[in-house]
Parts: sequence; structure tokens; C-alpha cells
Amino acid sequence: MRVEILCTGDEILSGKTVNTNYSHIARRLGEVGLDVAWGTTVGDDRASLLAAFRQAGDRADAVIVNGGLGPTVDDLSQEVAAEACGVTLVLSDYWLQRMTESYARRGRVMPANNRKQAMLPEGAEFIDNPIGTACGFAVTIGKARFLFTPGVPREMRRMLDEQVIPRLLKLGGIPGVTRLKRFHSFGIGESRADEMLAGIPGLAIDGEIKLGFQAHFPELETKLAARGATEAELAAKLAPIEAEVRRRLGNFVVAEDDATLERVVLETLKAGGHTLAVGETFTSGAIASRLAPLLGAEHVFRRGVISPEMTAEGAADRLRAESGTSHALAVRMQLDEGGDRPDFGATVTVQIADASGMVQRVARLVGGREWVRTGATELGLDCLRRHLSGLPVDERIDFERR
Repeated sequence: MRVEILCTGDEILSGKTVNTNYSHIARRLGEVGLDVAWGTTVGDDRASLLAAFRQAGDRADAVIVNGGLGPTVDDLSQEVAAEACGVTLVLSDYWLQRMTESYARRGRVMPANNRKQAMLPEGAEFIDNPIGTACGFAVTIGKARFLFTPGVPREMRRMLDEQVIPRLLKLGGIPGVTRLKRFHSFGIGESRADEMLAGIPGLAIDGEIKLGFQAHFPELETKLAARGATEAELAAKLAPIEAEVRRRLGNFVVAEDDATLERVVLETLKAGGHTLAVGETFTSGAIASRLAPLLGAEHVFRRGVISPEMTAEGAADRLRAESGTSHALAVRMQLDEGGDRPDFGATVTVQIADASGMVQRVARLVGGREWVRTGATELGLDCLRRHLSGLPVDERIDFERR
């Protein structure tokens, strides 16, 4: 089945907004065995959109349209889709009621222009958006089935997994159910992870269970994509391979699936009845900014300090005593002299203090100011995760120099 991804919006076409939606959609389709044949970007222009819809309808079997479902005058997807189908727009009373209730739950009155989002091409198939006001829908244009999704990334991603991909698999006659298992690791690169996982039966780039990697420093995402006839069959197939991947990657796995390193740290602290204070220098509050917004953080994260005093010996001990917390994390930085450059680096000292004393980890990171800042932030959080879990804190990572 030939699939096209068609993204709309002047901000995408001009480059003012980086089109991360396209890359996410294309990756997810590839993970379930659907190849993308074309990728198109079109601005907010009726004639251009109509031409793009008709061209895609002539050459593709399925088209995912992303964007243009908002309430403003430059959101044109519904109108142009109706024109391409030769039908009129009709009001979805169901979606209008959904939007009205959504605003009411937030103590607001729905703006009049949001009514536009409930206007769908006559005869369109409804595609639910459980977390937004942009209504998804599907129509046939030419010989292709078009599936329309919102441009808001979190809305698009949920609809893609729950609504769009199952429809595409059914349309392509691809049986069964699919699942994507993800492991997030820190401290190993893609090549090393590939070596660590070599030889697992059935796991390969083109194996029965497809292995893939996505590096986004400082973490590496290891992905297992699989298909089965039923959920039970799929779970049984994945379970032993998941366990083996988990065993081989070992202490470097910081989180799985939708979990994050900072969420794992927070939940571990919460489970132990602990509280935390964080002191940072060159990371400029990056550790605190990852912990503080999390649900429940107000019961655990008690103090964040950005101060050059964090460079002093015993900084974590003093921070713990001053804040009255059970745990304190201090990330100290000794920066190279001069401006930003590829060989710019820093010596990072991570200190963790608790009732049993203080542990320390020293690492040399090189690669430019932002690279070092990002790496030190992750290193600090990972050392705390390891300490809380009884794992060795001073385990060498691929990104350090010794």
C-alpha cells in the first residue's frame, strides 16, 4: 500500500516551524510495516491545497493529512477536502456538543469561531480526538483514502496510534495487532547497543520482531516493533525478547515506553517517602526544570538552587542540611576556558547526599557548551536514579573521557 503524508501550514512551508510531526508519522508507519512513498508540504492556500489533494488522490492508496483543522480562517483542510470530494460541509452536532462540554469543564464559554471545527465534509467518517477540539475525519478523494489529523503534536500522536494506524492496517489488508516497545537508555551509543543486542533470536532490522534505534542525545531509544494475530499472541512473542533486551542493556536503561528518567527518579523518591533538594551551576536549573513540573513533585522536590557555591567540596551535604530534605543532588562544573567550540568540555562532579553519607561521581564531558550542559543534566539525574536503586553510580558511559 502506497502511503503519502501531506502536511499543511505556512509556518511549516517557510521553515519557521520545524516539522517534527512528519518525522514522527513516518517513523511510526515504518515500525508497523507501512512504507511512505511521498511526503508533501503545502501552505495555507486553497488552490495549492486542492491541487495537492487531487494529486495525492491520483497516486496514493492512503493519505495522512496533518494540520489545518483549527478554528481560524487559515485552517482550510475541511473546506478544501469537501471541495475535492464535490460535497458540502455539514455540522456535526455530536462534535459541537463535545467541544461545548470541553470548554464548560474548564469554566469557559466556547468562542463562536470554534464552531468551524465541527463542520465536516458530508458523508465523512468521524475520527475521534479525545484530547483536543480538532475533529479528525476520513474521506475518499480520487482512489485514495484521506485521513485528517490535527497539527498539535500530542493530539496527532495519540490519534495516529489509536485511530489512524489501525484504519490503515485494515485498509491495506494487514492482519493482526501491532505493538511498539521502547527502552530509553543513557550512557551507550547506537553502535554499542547494537553490539550488546546482537544474536537475540528473532530480533533484527528485518526480523520477526523489528529492532530499531533512535539517538537523541543524551538518550538512546531502542525500539521493538512486532505484529501478532491477537494481543495475547503478541504479548507472548514479545515477553522473552523484552526480558533479554532489558537484561543485556542492564543498568543503562533509565525508563521504558512513555516513562521518562525524571519521572522514574520522582516516583522512586516518592515510594521511599523521600524528599529532594537540587543544586546546579552550569546546568542553569535544567535538572530542577525537569522535575518541578511533574505531577506530585510538590510533595518531593523541596528546593532548587543555582549558585557558584555548588562548586565547593561537600556541597550536597550542606544543601541537604540547609533544606531539611532526605536527599540532595549537587552538580558541580569546572569549565574549560574560552568560548564555544567542538572540543569545549567540562569536568562534571555529581554529589548525592543522604542519611548514609555522600557518594560522588566525576566525569569529563566534551563536545561544545550545549552538549556538555545537556550531558551533565542527564548524568546528574541518572546518578540519582542509580543511587536510589542500589546500582553503581560510577559506571563508565560512552560520552565521557577518562
